[in-house]
This record gives sequence, structure tokens and C-alpha cells, in this order.
Amino acid sequence: MLEPNINSQTINNNLSNNIYLQALNSARSGIIITDNQQPDNPIIYCNTAFENITGYSHNEIIGHNCRFLQSQDRSQPARQIIKDAVKNGEECVLEIRNYKKNGSLFWNELTISPVKDIDGTVTHFIGVQNDITDRKRHENEMREEKASVEKKIVERTKELHDNEAFLSSIIQTVRESLLVLDADYKVLSANTHFLNSFKVTTEDTIGKILFELGNHQWDIEALKVLLTKILPTNNPVIDFEVEHDFPYIGKKIMLVNAYRVEFEGQYKDRILIAIEDITDKKEVDRRKDDFLSIASHELKTPLTTIKGFIQLLERMVPKDSSEKFVSTLGKVSIYVDRLNNLISELLDTSKIQSGNIEIHKDPFDIDKLVHDTVENLALATPEYKISINSDTKAIILGDELQISQVITNLVSNAIKYSPGTDKVDVYCNRVGNFVKVSITDYGMGISQQDQTKIFERFFRARDIQKKFPGMGIGLYICHEIIANHNGTLWVESEIGAGSTFNFTLPIMQS
Repeated sequence: MLEPNINSQTINNNLSNNIYLQALNSARSGIIITDNQQPDNPIIYCNTAFENITGYSHNEIIGHNCRFLQSQDRSQPARQIIKDAVKNGEECVLEIRNYKKNGSLFWNELTISPVKDIDGTVTHFIGVQNDITDRKRHENEMREEKASVEKKIVERTKELHDNEAFLSSIIQTVRESLLVLDADYKVLSANTHFLNSFKVTTEDTIGKILFELGNHQWDIEALKVLLTKILPTNNPVIDFEVEHDFPYIGKKIMLVNAYRVEFEGQYKDRILIAIEDITDKKEVDRRKDDFLSIASHELKTPLTTIKGFIQLLERMVPKDSSEKFVSTLGKVSIYVDRLNNLISELLDTSKIQSGNIEIHKDPFDIDKLVHDTVENLALATPEYKISINSDTKAIILGDELQISQVITNLVSNAIKYSPGTDKVDVYCNRVGNFVKVSITDYGMGISQQDQTKIFERFFRARDIQKKFPGMGIGLYICHEIIANHNGTLWVESEIGAGSTFNFTLPIMQS
């Protein structure tokens, strides 16, 4: 007789949970929940409004500490207030500068409230944020006197007018095609580089609609969408790639940057367009990728044969062989393995660039993978103390070999770039519907400038280039593998204070 009551209670609980989630996602305020019982107090839930306010997707938010919204603006006193409130388990209300995914600043009115269990221990924090950028802007505008603003506009307009000839001469010397359009997309000016590159004259260009130039050869659909739909929103267009086959000069690949500028007076509503011809650069990159692919394949076959002969020699070493002979043979084997790993990375890079990387997804135990991978590395480097904390009991749907490759690369880097230390920490935990794997070293650290580029292909930090060999493709491969598994990979580091590389993977739902 109890079973119907139990099922009814379960249904009521599920119904209540759905209502609560709908209520949170209907809120106009951004809401997050962090887990204070996990290291670094990571975000485990965010509502739809939080994603809309910050511009980040759910997958890019989960697992991060809230401080990632401050980007590099870390000297704000409000950050210390938040840190103290979290440390003391207290509520706080403050205003703080945050940055959206596209880098734009927004002011955040933030309320942080602790959640405690029956013993009074803080288990979670709830953060509620509202975008008050408009309010801050209006407050700032009200503090400025109207006369002062008008004076600045007049001065600026006069300055632009006086310097028009000077700026025009500078534009003509730029080795990049530059156009100035009015609000109706009529060409007001074109520099010499544009005229020479696209084989047109001033008479055929100035005063004409951009899309009608050269017998409509600039009537490019992608360019038209850029100018007619994107620019009116006042958002600049950065590095927009356009490919077009021109009747007179052939196929071109162009990188377009466009800005809509609003001034008072005769300069009102101008569109500035910079066009860079990257056709040759693209061809060089393609040839380089083809070379890497061909060279890697050609080197792989003889290297495999050499490795086989070395293994055969190791099994056939005479009993009376000298210690020097055995040692030399062992070193040869080690360096062949290193060369083999390098060629494998080049092959992986080539596959990623061509879109031919293969992913064989099957369910696997992430805890077992982390333990097995790290323990193998620990055996190879007994002088390092590698601690492992992984008990998520989570199943991941993915390519087990590729995820093991990521962990191996990150732990190996932690060892390689931590001279003078002997400790590496590997931590794996649940954050919402994801697992988060963190590899922490206590080595040299990475500058803020290099952190923005560290996952690019062939990029190597300047300090690292001088001290450590490498090609700068390991982290690029890791980043692409995690991205192909619907996760994110990021780094948190300070010079001289070590680095923590984190990545998330979605948990397989039963």
C-alpha cells in the first residue's frame, strides 16, 4: 500500500524541481551556484540570463571560478571584498567591473549569499547579478556638464577638419586597401593601394556605390551581409574572411575589418573599411600543412622500421656486452621514441588542420583513465611526487586514447616546465553535468600575455623558447581534442607561482 504514496511523492518532488528550474531560467537576473566544498569554489549551475549577460555558453561557464569574468582587470577592490565574504561565509552586495566573452566591459551589481547545512557549514554560494552598465553610464553623463560636452565636440570636429589633409596623406601610404563610405555605401575615398590592387581608377570608384564598382564585381553576398546587417548595430567587424573570384584579377581571399563611425557635422555616419589580401598567405599555409603531412608520413615508415631493429637488438644483446654498449643502445631507443612522438604530434596537427582527425567514442571510466595514465607517468619519473585525487564515479562518452593523450601531455608539461620542484597535483571532480580535471604544477608560470595565445598552433612563450626544446603543438592538439569532445580547456597561472591547466568533459547521461 505504500508504493503509490512513494511514487506520488517522487512525482511531486520532480515537478517541484522542474518548477524551480523554470523559475530560475525565467528570471531576468543572472543566477549562479558555486560549490564551496570543492577546490576553488567552481560554478556548478547558471541560468539562461547569466549566459545572455556574459555572452558565454553553459559549457564555457561550468567549472570556472567567478573571477574569470574580471579577465585581467584584477586590481579592483571589489575582488577582495568578494574573497573576504567567501572566506568568512558572509553575504555581500557590491558593484564590480566584468567582461563579456567578446571582451566588452559591463558593470555588474552582484549579491552573494552563502548556503549552509544543518551544522552551519557553508556548502554553496548563490550569486545574483544584474547588468547596470546603462545606469552607470547615465550617472556618469549626469556628472558632466552640458557645456563641457558641447565644447569637446566642437573642438574635436574642428581638429578632424584641420587634419583631414594630413590624415588623407597617411592613408595613401598604407600598404593595405582602405575605403571610406557614407551611410548609403557610396565610396567617398579610396587609397592608392586599393586602386592598384583591384585595377580600377579614381573616376570609376569615387562617388559610386561599393556594390556597383567595376561592373558589379564587388556585389559580393558575404560583403553585403557584413555592411547591411552587421555594421548598423555599431559592432565593429574584425577579420571577416571573404573569398571571391574577380573578373580581372582572379580569385582572392580577403580579410576585411570594418568600423561604423558617428561624428557630428559633415563627418556623420562614415564606414571605414580595411581590406587585406591574404591569398598568398593562405596558399603558403596550405603548402606548409601539405609539407607537414607528407613529411610526417614519409618519416613514420622508416622510423617504425628503425624502432623494430632496435627492439630486436635489445633482445639479442650478448651476455658479455659492455655496460657502455648496453647504455648506448638504451639511449638510442629513448631518442627514437622521442622522435616517434614528435612525428605523431605533427601527424595529429595535420589531421586537425585538414578536418580528418578521427574520434572513436565509447563509454569509459574517467577515474580509472586518470589513475592509469598518471601512474604510468609516475613510474617513468620516480623523482616527482604526483598526487592523484579522482573519485567522480563518472562515465564519459569519448575517445579514451585521445583523452589519455591530453592528460599525458598536460602532466608531462607540468613536470617539464617545473625545474627546481618535485610536486604535481592531479585533481578530478564533478561540476554540474561535467567532470573537471585540473593539473597543477609549482613551476615558472605563464604571463597573462602568453596565456591568450598558448593554445595556438606552434606558439611558444618567449621564456620557454630559451630554456626548453619543443615545437609548440602539444597544447594545440589538447585544445582541439577537448573541443571535439564538447569540453573546454583553459589555464590559470601567474609568473613564479606555477600553473593550473583545467579541462571539462560532459558526463554521459544514463
